[in-house]
Amino acid sequence: MAGDAKKLQPIIVKKIKKGGHGAHGGAWKIAYADFVTAMMAFFLLMWLLGSTSEGDKKGIQDYFQNPLKVAMGGGSGSGDATSIIKGGGTDLTRQGGQVKNGDVESERRHAMQTLKTAQAKAERERLETLSQKMSDVIDASAKLSSFKNQIRLDMTRDGLRIQIVDEQNRPMFQSGDASVQPHMREILRAIGAVLTEVPNKLTLEGHTDAKPFGAGERGYSNWELSSDRANASRRELLAGGLDESRVLRVQGLAASVPFDSKDTLNPINRRISIIVMTREAEDRFFQGGDAPAPEPAEPEQAPLVGPPRVVPEHSRAQQSSR
Repeated sequence: MAGDAKKLQPIIVKKIKKGGHGAHGGAWKIAYADFVTAMMAFFLLMWLLGSTSEGDKKGIQDYFQNPLKVAMGGGSGSGDATSIIKGGGTDLTRQGGQVKNGDVESERRHAMQTLKTAQAKAERERLETLSQKMSDVIDASAKLSSFKNQIRLDMTRDGLRIQIVDEQNRPMFQSGDASVQPHMREILRAIGAVLTEVPNKLTLEGHTDAKPFGAGERGYSNWELSSDRANASRRELLAGGLDESRVLRVQGLAASVPFDSKDTLNPINRRISIIVMTREAEDRFFQGGDAPAPEPAEPEQAPLVGPPRVVPEHSRAQQSSR
C-alpha cells in the first residue's frame, strides 16, 4: 500500500512564461526618432554652412565671440554691407560686403562710372603733359621759337587742340593754294615727332578766312582749299614720323568756324587745327559716325604758347586773302 501511495504522488511542472517587457514598452522608438531628428538637423546644418558666404560665417563667428557688438551693428545679416561686419555677396569668397539683388546693377553702373572717370582724368593728365612737352620743344628750337606766336595750345572737350594760325607777314601756305611754306613744314614735322609719344587718334581741320574766290562758291572755293591744306598738313606730320593709322579724320571747314568771329577777314582765321582726341571723342566718332561740331576759338582765349597777335584795323584792308 505504501508503494502504491508513492506512485500516486502528483508531478509539478514549472513553466517559465516569457513576457513582452512591459516595463519598457515602445521607449526605444522614441529614442530612435530623437536620433533621426538630430541627424537630420546635423545634415541640415552642414548644408546651410556649405552654402553660407564667407562674410556670414565671419559674422556668425564674431557673434558667438561678442554677441552685443553684432546685435548693435544691425543689418539684414551679420555679414551684410550695412553691418559693421562686412562680407558675403554673390561671390562666396568675398569679404567686402553683401550686395542685395536689387543693388547689383546699381553697383555695376557706379563701378563703371568710377572707372570711366578715373580713365578720363588719367588721359587728361597725359594730354596736359603732352601740351607741356610741345611747349618745351618749341622753346628749345631756335627755328621754332620764332614762330611760337603762331602756335596755340588749349584743351577742348574732344582733347588737346594745337592750332597753327596765319600772320600777315608770315603765311603758312601760298596765297590761294595748298603749297606749304618752309617754316610751316618745320613746325608740322616737329609736332608730328612729338605726337608719336601718345597713342591717341588725331583730327585735322583746315580753316580759311571769309574772302571768297573770284569764281564764287560753285567752283574751287574755300571748302576745297581748306580740305587741301588740311591734307597737305597731314602729309607733313607723317614726314615727321607720325604713323598714318593715327589720323582718324581730315576735313576742311572753310570759314564756318572763324577764330575771330568779329572780323572774318582777319588772317588769324586762316589756320590748321590738330586735335589729339580723347577716348570719349573717339567712341563718339565710331559709335555715332560723327563727332561734335568744332568749337570756335576766339582771339581772346589765352594760348599756352605765345599771345594772340592783334592786327590793327588800318592794316587789315591790306592783308592777302586766305
